[in-house]
Amino acid sequence: MAGMPERIGRYTVAKELGSGGMGEVYLAYTPGGAPVAVKLIRSDKLDPLTRARFEKEALIARTVVGTNRVARFLEADPFADRPWLAMEYVAGRTLLACVDQGGVLPVPLVASLGALLAEGLEAVHAADLVHRDLKPQNVMMGKDGPMIIDFGLGAFMDAAQESLSHSGMIIGTVRCMPPEQASGHPKVTPAADVYALGTVLLYAAAHHYPYDGVAWEAVAMQVANPAIGPDLRGVPEGLRPLIASMLAHEPEDRPKLDAVARMCTDLLKKAGLSPADARLALIARTVEGDAPDTAEGPLSPSFERLLEDQVRLEEAGGGDSPLDGRREGDVVRADEGNDEADQEDGSAPVPGEPAVRPEAGPKPRPARGRPPASKRVAEELRSQYAVDAAL
Repeated sequence: MAGMPERIGRYTVAKELGSGGMGEVYLAYTPGGAPVAVKLIRSDKLDPLTRARFEKEALIARTVVGTNRVARFLEADPFADRPWLAMEYVAGRTLLACVDQGGVLPVPLVASLGALLAEGLEAVHAADLVHRDLKPQNVMMGKDGPMIIDFGLGAFMDAAQESLSHSGMIIGTVRCMPPEQASGHPKVTPAADVYALGTVLLYAAAHHYPYDGVAWEAVAMQVANPAIGPDLRGVPEGLRPLIASMLAHEPEDRPKLDAVARMCTDLLKKAGLSPADARLALIARTVEGDAPDTAEGPLSPSFERLLEDQVRLEEAGGGDSPLDGRREGDVVRADEGNDEADQEDGSAPVPGEPAVRPEAGPKPRPARGRPPASKRVAEELRSQYAVDAAL
């Protein structure tokens, strides 16, 4: 897709927020005008099994409750020409930018950060999901405190070691990757997120990662080698035991998230701060001025028109989530529902579990043969705008 798209699914695109190893992120608006963050997945990340994993994880991601530390997952289309997912838009700066621009955080603020993010990850794990790609770039520091973003992309992070060199895999991800993943074991456990959270706290406290190098291969080799310990230079003594335990080489040697949160609150008590006061101090340190929740400047007339057109499309019945099931005219594959046919990686289905795609639930899964959302929207737009050459 060349250039910035005008629309992704039902969302009208306003501007690009950034790009990275997985794709581009755009600020977009619902037909009612609410801001959302929409991520388009890189075309070189696509294969049938990954799309199926993405669909499964996207359905589960919508069930995460019990925290306001994870940007809310809204919807996704795993079967578009370029898969996309829409998330709650969080205004602010990334933790990476906060530390790079403002320096390391003092011990109580790092402890507050750890306690809050641990709560968010606990809710993710309670839904039987693992983030897999937590890093300073994926923590937004906004008016309500730290928020975890890029949640729902876990399916794309289940990659073996040889895929680390895949075009688009950035060194920042490898620097925060646990040893078991860097060693070529793609099926990681919640302990992987504990390790990644340790790298986030290390960066906040000392402005560096546990391992570094000029090439991803050098970083991955260090991470995977149990004889090479993490670099803890610059970490204050009060934080060193906590971060060192989180960066343990073996997953079973790392603390559970509730223990991480408890150690963080203990550090706050020693500093004479309540968790609530520490959170407010963290926000005051990391949020500069008013964090806008919309694109800067007034919307252009063409953008306003796109929003109005999308509202009409919604009213005509075109606003269902791609995850909400089949639509009239969907084509069903002849072998659909055959677990052995769906298990495209050759592994045997687990007894009592769906092979790749969920077969049961309150909402039927989308048929694989239905036209991708991007094509459906494009056809609707062509007919809608046929009389207006300016668009």
